[in-house]
Amino acid sequence: MGTTRTDLHPDHVLELAAFLQALGHPARLRILDLIIERNECIGNMLVDELGLSQTTVHQHLKRLKDVGLIQGSIEGNRVCYCVDPAMLNELKESLDRFLNRPIKSQKC
Repeated sequence: MGTTRTDLHPDHVLELAAFLQALGHPARLRILDLIIERNECIGNMLVDELGLSQTTVHQHLKRLKDVGLIQGSIEGNRVCYCVDPAMLNELKESLDRFLNRPIKSQKC
């Protein structure tokens, strides 16, 4: 399988694709939902809440952190996760620009 030719696409499309890929798994959507809903530092409780292994949850958290939607900080002997409001707003704006365009009726 070949690599994706990212040089063929504008930056705003690549950025939105990265966000959507990170959100393309139900567990990651649920993690982000829990972090936003609780509006507090969330750490180990995600394993119990999701019913997934610690390793699996960690992999999903890493993916969300890699695109910047969440941040992690160390508090004592645990890692604490919270949403990055600026990046979440950037995602909202990107989706808004992409989806809120006039769509002409087409015959296809």
